[in-house]
Amino acid sequence: MTRFALTVEFDGRPFMGWQRQAHGPSVQQAIEDAAYSITGEAVIVHAAGRTDAGVHGLAMRAHCDIDKEMTPFRLMEALNARLRPHPVAILGCEIVPDDWHARFSCLGRAYVYRILNRRAPLTFDTGLAWQIGQPLDVSAMHEAAQHLVGMHDFTTFRSVHCQAQSPLKSLDRLDVVRDGERIAVHAEARSFLHHQVRSMVGCLALVGMGKWTPDNVREALEAKDRGALGLNAPPDGLYFVRAVYPA
Repeated sequence: MTRFALTVEFDGRPFMGWQRQAHGPSVQQAIEDAAYSITGEAVIVHAAGRTDAGVHGLAMRAHCDIDKEMTPFRLMEALNARLRPHPVAILGCEIVPDDWHARFSCLGRAYVYRILNRRAPLTFDTGLAWQIGQPLDVSAMHEAAQHLVGMHDFTTFRSVHCQAQSPLKSLDRLDVVRDGERIAVHAEARSFLHHQVRSMVGCLALVGMGKWTPDNVREALEAKDRGALGLNAPPDGLYFVRAVYPA
């Protein structure tokens, strides 16, 4: 039995999320079905994180155990051939120790949320960014974001369906930057609650629109109440960017 680590890129639009589900297609199912067609084995793919329906992955890390003797390059090529026409690609494949786990060995996770701040309709970026036509004050958004950095009870920014044992999380980075009409919100932490990034971005957008002040974001955090959430951003603009592991 060999454990392979995979780096996966995917467009989340056709999927119900990463995790295999009974009521619709998932990224996990697409990869597992491809692996079965190659090996004849009931392969289970474990990922560094779970993404919601419509959320994308630039470099999701995952692993699977395979009995069949294969080189990493051959497995990667075979998976990519069988994943077509799904918008899923295996960018990298390597052999890792048997105790390496994509989820439990992970020391940190990074996401980026993309906003297109323009009135003109989206063409190429439909489903790949959140369009906000009203001008956004990025400086105010970034100021508000700093209230959320650090160790906090993020109950306000947590989905009611979140299965995490505790709402306490340490947010290492939350930066808002603009490049022309494109705005990126960079979030980094050891782990995140369900909907945490989307909920934070939604409230930052309210600040950018002038509907909230940066202090309103702090007050929402301190409320520790989901009812205090101003807005949950859509999944379109959210991307899993990077998973960090011990050297």
